[in-house]
Amino acid sequence: MQSTADSKLFQTLFDHASIGIIVVNSSAEIITINKFALQQFGYDEGDDVLGKKIELFIPSRFHHRHESHRNGYMHDPKSRPMGIGLDLYAVKKDGSEFPVEISLGNYHVDENKFVVAFVNDITLRKQAEQALVKLNEELEKKVEDRTVTLRETVEKLNEQIQETEEKDRELMAALSKEKELGELKSRFVSVASHEFRTPLSTVLSSVYLLQKYTNTDEQPKREKHIQRIISSVNLLTDILNDFLNVGKIEEGKIQARFSIFDIEKNTTETIAEMQNICKKGQQIGYKHEGDTQVELDPGMFKHISLNLLSNAIKFSPENSVIQLNTKVSENEIEFRIKDSGIGISKEDQEHLFERFFRAANAINIQGTGLGLHIVSKYAELMNGHISCKSETDNGTEFTVTFQKQH
Repeated sequence: MQSTADSKLFQTLFDHASIGIIVVNSSAEIITINKFALQQFGYDEGDDVLGKKIELFIPSRFHHRHESHRNGYMHDPKSRPMGIGLDLYAVKKDGSEFPVEISLGNYHVDENKFVVAFVNDITLRKQAEQALVKLNEELEKKVEDRTVTLRETVEKLNEQIQETEEKDRELMAALSKEKELGELKSRFVSVASHEFRTPLSTVLSSVYLLQKYTNTDEQPKREKHIQRIISSVNLLTDILNDFLNVGKIEEGKIQARFSIFDIEKNTTETIAEMQNICKKGQQIGYKHEGDTQVELDPGMFKHISLNLLSNAIKFSPENSVIQLNTKVSENEIEFRIKDSGIGISKEDQEHLFERFFRAANAINIQGTGLGLHIVSKYAELMNGHISCKSETDNGTEFTVTFQKQH
C-alpha cells in the first residue's frame, strides 16, 4: 500500500509541477513528459512526443552539437543545476523558439540509464533583461549626452571665466597704470613745485635786474644775467623733457632705432658739450678700446652718456678727475664712467633706478630723480644693462653693457 501511495504522490507531483519535466532513455528517446512541459512546447498530447528523440525540442541548427554533448553526458552523467550561465534555446511545435534554463539529473533502473531534464521557460526574464539592457543603454546614452553637454557647458564656463579673468587682468593693469599715472602726476607736481622754483626765481630776478642796466657800459652785467636766464630755461627744458620721456616710455611709445655709428666720435662730442658745466679744475679723461663702429640707437646712447657724465660732474668736487671708457669686444659694447664724488650708500643703490628716487646724500642737490630711471630704460630698449659700484664719499662707477646685434 505504501508503494502505491508513493507512486500516486510522485505522479501527482509530476503532473502538477510548475516546471517542465522530461525523461529520456540512454538512446535520447523521450519516455515521459509532464503536462507543464507539453504546454511549454505547444503540444496537446504526450503521444505526439513520446518515443521521439529529445532533439525534437531543440532548434535544428543545434542538433549536431547537441548529439555530441548528450552522448558525452550519457557516457559520464553528472547532475547539472540551473543557472550555470549557458545560453540555451528550445523550439515549440509551431517552430517558434524561446529561451530556456535546463537542469539535468540522472538515475539507473537495472542496467538502463535515464536522464531527467527540468525545463524552465525564461522568456519573461530575458525580456526583462533585454529591457534592462536597453534601459541601461538609454541611460548611458543620456549620461553620455548629458556629459557632453556638461563638458561643453564647463568649457564655455571656463572660457567665460578666462575672458572674465583676462578682463579683470586688463582692468587691474589699467587701474595700475592709472594709479601709476596718478602717482606720476602727484610726484610731478611735487618735484615741479620744488625744482621749478629756483630756475624761475633766477629768471625773474635776472629779468628784473636787466631792467636796471640801461647804460652802455653795463653790457657785461646784462650778458651775465642773460646767460643766467638761458641756463635756467635750459634746466627747465631738461626737467620737462625728463617727465615727457618717462611718460612715453611707460606708454611704450619709445622704441630703439638701431643704426651704425662711431661710438668714439659720439662720446667725444658728448664730452665737448659738457665741458662748459664742469666745476673749477674738473678734468674728463677718455679712452676707447676696440672697433669704433657699433650698432645701437645713437640718440639713446648719447642721452645715456650725457646723463651719466652730467651726474658725475654734478656730484664730484672741484679739481677732480672723471674717467670715461668705451670698449667694443666680439659680443659686447661697454660704456664705463667713474668719478670721485659723494658716492651712493648700499641701501640707496637698491632703489637707484626707480622713478623719482633721490639718494639720501643728494636731497639738497638739484635733480628730479628721473635721470637714472630713463637711462636704465633706454639701456633695456637697446638690449643693455646698467650696473653701479659705489661707496659713500668714495666715488661711483657706472657700467652700461650692450649685447651686440647679430
